[in-house]
Amino acid sequence: MNAIPLNPTTRPRTRLALAIAAALACATTAPVMAQEAATQGQSAQADEEATELGTVVVTANKRVENVREVAAAISVIGERELENIGANSLADYADLVPGMQVQDNGTAGMTSISIRGIAAISSGATVSTYVDEVPVGSSGVYQAANIFNLDLLPYDISRIEVLRGPQGTLYGAGAIGGLLKYVTREPSLSATEFRVGAGLSSVQEGDQGWNVRLGASLPLQQDRLGLRLSYARNEVPGYTDNMVDGERDINGARQTSARAALLWEGESVDVKLAALHQGMESDTSASVALDPATGAPIGGDFEGRSWQPQPFTKDLDLYSLTLDWDLGWGDFVSATGWSNTDTMYQLDASVQFGEFANLQLGLPEAGASHVRYTLDLEKFTQEFRLSSKSGGRFEWQAGVFHSREDAIQSQFVPLMQRDGSPLPAPFDEMFGVLAVIDLPSEYRETALFVNGSLRVGERFKIDAGLRQARNDQWFSQNVPAGVLAPIGDVPGESEEDVSTWSLAPQYQFSEDTMVYARVATGYQPGGPNVALPGMPPSVDSSMLRSAEVGLKTQFADRRVQLDLAAFRIDWDDIQVAAQFNGIGGLINGGEATSEGVELSAFLRPTNRLQLGLNATYTDATVKSDFESTVIPQPGFDVILNTGLAGDRLPYVPKLAWSATAEYLFDIGRVQGQVGAVLRGMGERLNDTTERQRITMPGDASTILDEVLTAPIELDAYHAVDLYAGIEWDHWSVRAYVNNVTDERAWSIISPINSALTGVTDHWSGVPIQPRTFGLEVDYRF
Repeated sequence: MNAIPLNPTTRPRTRLALAIAAALACATTAPVMAQEAATQGQSAQADEEATELGTVVVTANKRVENVREVAAAISVIGERELENIGANSLADYADLVPGMQVQDNGTAGMTSISIRGIAAISSGATVSTYVDEVPVGSSGVYQAANIFNLDLLPYDISRIEVLRGPQGTLYGAGAIGGLLKYVTREPSLSATEFRVGAGLSSVQEGDQGWNVRLGASLPLQQDRLGLRLSYARNEVPGYTDNMVDGERDINGARQTSARAALLWEGESVDVKLAALHQGMESDTSASVALDPATGAPIGGDFEGRSWQPQPFTKDLDLYSLTLDWDLGWGDFVSATGWSNTDTMYQLDASVQFGEFANLQLGLPEAGASHVRYTLDLEKFTQEFRLSSKSGGRFEWQAGVFHSREDAIQSQFVPLMQRDGSPLPAPFDEMFGVLAVIDLPSEYRETALFVNGSLRVGERFKIDAGLRQARNDQWFSQNVPAGVLAPIGDVPGESEEDVSTWSLAPQYQFSEDTMVYARVATGYQPGGPNVALPGMPPSVDSSMLRSAEVGLKTQFADRRVQLDLAAFRIDWDDIQVAAQFNGIGGLINGGEATSEGVELSAFLRPTNRLQLGLNATYTDATVKSDFESTVIPQPGFDVILNTGLAGDRLPYVPKLAWSATAEYLFDIGRVQGQVGAVLRGMGERLNDTTERQRITMPGDASTILDEVLTAPIELDAYHAVDLYAGIEWDHWSVRAYVNNVTDERAWSIISPINSALTGVTDHWSGVPIQPRTFGLEVDYRF
């Protein structure tokens, strides 16, 4: 999160003890195969939308296509898969997508996504997120898009499409790693549908949860006008405790989803109007206090250490209007979107800043503190797109896209006594508020894009695309009160012109076998930077080039399906956080490469048994030392490198895989299935290496001291999920057990350090979900 003043999760980067003089910091810290069985058990409407003659249809390239004929690596997760595993958030199904990793920061809605090694190491997004035709989330660097990705409660979702590799030509800013697209259920125009359901869940050594949901499709005018309504509420059970006050199961959460969609299908014009609300409220994020010397829990297996509450809330309101006009010779699409996102996240910062009370003010003991981040984003997007009809020798597409974002990020940092009471007079008036900082920002982008597909003969096809974009940004660093940052307003602005392109030839050996190559580029917008010593006034865009070759094939009467892809990515001008004792901003660090191989295999030995395997090998490393930042201090300089040549990129395992098995059965009028998912995650590193050199002022050659801080290693793990379900008449019942063996492992680990002394008090680890039981019942009529 760029330009957040205080970084409670920063690891100890130096032994130097500095009083807090300023505080602007960065808080950054298989596919499930697209097979014909993916939609079994869904409603006829869902089958009609997602399949055709056993073929999965995707819209990720902004036209309806058979996923087997697209020259790109695409994964599709259907509604049925999401229901079977009891998915509530991204972290629940990310392991099923090759090359995709999700770091769970402790609750749904606080997630970081990386695809093919393009790690979320700055405050901007590396994966673009869409709901149908509309992008959501910020393209700028001041809304913490890296850790607050859209994490929909996956109800009333027809499917989720994941495109791997840069998607800059069609999706523009922030799609350097790929695209995550939620495709919602459409209203039925011919039949009335109702669905109601409820469920219970229980976490090992934790609390119990429940959920309710309902949905309806109402044809208002036969074959012309339809309305779809849905609502879901999920009470997520907590399972972590707080060793400071003894509270138990404190990380419970509430998710709500409400949606209304109105669809009109005319003779040549279709119009869809939709409104969606997603709400997330968490009492505190899941965290466990770990011993830095051993990595083992200090207390119980699920005990954290915090002196202040750590609530999290996020509310998204999204409105969209899509017009599809059949011109006869082509199609015109207008996609309009408006969204408002309000996020509040509070972190306990007693370890980081509590020592200000005793070390700076001379009070008898350390105090308590927290950092409250409030982020408000209003986003408007408009896309006009003109496409030729599909199926011709030459297909083309041209469009214009405009985005406008108005946002503000605010921080509030109080200081109090350790028990939460105010500081004694006169310190309460003088130092009761350490920082109040507002960071308003604006982001404007306009882009033109064209794509074309040329067929040469019956077997060869080549796709090409080009996008030209311009973004203009403004921001201001406003400090109205506090003692940690200088009072005043410091504005900044930037502008960029960026071109991205793609080229993808493919050859169809037969109806069921295709090979392709794809070369593409993408970018992550830069922007004006915080006003700090050693920080540049603005940070440039990160640029990425990717080369990929792939094979998609089916054989043995289409009972075996195989997707294989190899890729190499060169990432330049990487935006990274440069931090020193609570002082930080963004810089363009340097270069990295990511190379790997992805495998997706699906086997159906019988009509009742299906097996799947997804695996990815990724080698993502820093190519050369990141650019250094010179931070002047009284009497010396600090030369800071936040990544060294050969470092692995954070939270990218070399090997990750999942294996799936499902058996279908019939007993009289009852149809059912039993299934299992085995997930494997290799070891990861939580950060890159940091090097701090202490030199004479203005003399980098005279090194007085050097400190290297190595990243923390997270162990490999594997977990097993089981599920079963039956359906008869209008009823369906599903049961699942996730993490059957109750594997104990970590999604992320962050050191908790004193900002004054640099001493590490403990590590904070977010565990993977413990063993969880669930039972779901639905009635459709």
